[in-house]
Amino acid sequence: MAETGDIHAQRRATAFGDLRGWIDALKRESELREIDAEVDWDVEIGSIIRMTQGTGASPAFLFNNIKDYNEPGALSSQIFTGGQGSYSRLAMMFGLPADTHPREMVKICRTIFNERVEPVVVKDGPVKENILTGDDIDLLKFPVPKWNRLDGGRYILTYAGCVTKDPDTGVHNVGIYRGMVSERDKIPVLLWRAQHWGEHYSKNAERGSEMPVAYVIGWEPSLGFTGGAPIQRGVSEYDIMGAIRGAPVELIECETVPLMVPASAEIVIEGYISSDPDTFTDEGPYAEFTGFYAPGGTKKHTTRVTCITHRNKPIFRGAIEGTLPGSFTENAVMSSVQRTATAWNALESAGVPGITDVWGAPIHAGVNLTVQIHQTYRNQAKQVAAALWGDSASHVRYKHVTVVDEDIDIHDYAAIDWAVAFRVNAGEDDVIIYPANWGAGLDPSTRKRDANVHQFGTGKWNRVLTDATINLDYEPGDDGNRYPPSVRLSEEDSAAVLARFKELGLGD
Repeated sequence: MAETGDIHAQRRATAFGDLRGWIDALKRESELREIDAEVDWDVEIGSIIRMTQGTGASPAFLFNNIKDYNEPGALSSQIFTGGQGSYSRLAMMFGLPADTHPREMVKICRTIFNERVEPVVVKDGPVKENILTGDDIDLLKFPVPKWNRLDGGRYILTYAGCVTKDPDTGVHNVGIYRGMVSERDKIPVLLWRAQHWGEHYSKNAERGSEMPVAYVIGWEPSLGFTGGAPIQRGVSEYDIMGAIRGAPVELIECETVPLMVPASAEIVIEGYISSDPDTFTDEGPYAEFTGFYAPGGTKKHTTRVTCITHRNKPIFRGAIEGTLPGSFTENAVMSSVQRTATAWNALESAGVPGITDVWGAPIHAGVNLTVQIHQTYRNQAKQVAAALWGDSASHVRYKHVTVVDEDIDIHDYAAIDWAVAFRVNAGEDDVIIYPANWGAGLDPSTRKRDANVHQFGTGKWNRVLTDATINLDYEPGDDGNRYPPSVRLSEEDSAAVLARFKELGLGD
């Protein structure tokens, strides 16, 4: 048992080996529900997940009987999803007790994102058990779901690690991006120039080259968690995965592209993405993380698949998107931890003093962020917002920043709402708008003309700071305080009543 940094939280780093090792661990902890009844890949699987995922307490699901893929000779017949849709399972990934509070996972994550365990290269692995090229390539040999009724097609990339490499430095990047099957060997994807793989794409395009890419479907939970996190540029996600699992990631060379992938992955799809608009194909609509459908039917950068390698009887790994009140996706649960940890590290790196807690709730996957501070000088909240919005991690997050004092529990929406109600005075510069900043083109509140990521490279947000701290510009009263005392009981009065609770018939 090792202590993690100066956080004083204990964890036991665990390498699960592969997706199957992770599934076995979930079974042992009663975190997995296996579905043996036949289910349809066409909308039904996604509907089941959306109706059962709740607010982060449902189990992971392994579907063992997929319509059209349940014959004895089927290449792949299982779908796994929801593996990181609860805080108890995130705690398992980190090697923490299942009841660890998200606040502690944020602290652990802050440390891990600054640690490195470099991968090792191996010569062979299970993902090479089957190698498909040429006419043998058919993406729909795998049970790719149509996750939602209005989706434009069957989305094969919803939780895949999308691997690319910086052509200048050779550093690998692993991201999570969406991709739809348009033909047996074509995957149009959502690719923005402001993203890490978008930077790799731009560098290849400037050289007149196609960008090599590999899509890793099904591996340990650290792949999806790290791939969806805003890891700083120039750092390989493979190094962070190693830090999470406490052991190096074993990588193997791809067959047709100059990239490295986990040797024990379930499926790896290799290919190239061209910058030639004539190669673009239709993609979308798709149910996005905002809880709304992203517009579809537009031409997108398209992967030309050159090879598929897979294990015998590979388990397909996917996820639905689109968080709504009462129904949190696993991306939303993960984002609440990873995006919060990144924001806290950004504030610390910028030298903002007095940060005592940070939280981006799962309902919006960190688009809104609340920061608790020990306030020692006026306009400290403005420094918080400036540091966040100047960090690269703010690309599609931290649209609205709320800053509160230490007496406000930022994991309690009612407490935040109370602070906004009685500590915010818009006429005193407590509400600041930062106009025409970069942002998520997927946000439906953004005008269509400003959401054209192909033209502009990113969307456009008008960001907002809500300073819900006690205003230090106010003159102190005779008692030295700028605000009247709250009606909160003193510790002495609370203790006196608690001592009589049983006598008063109020329980223990």
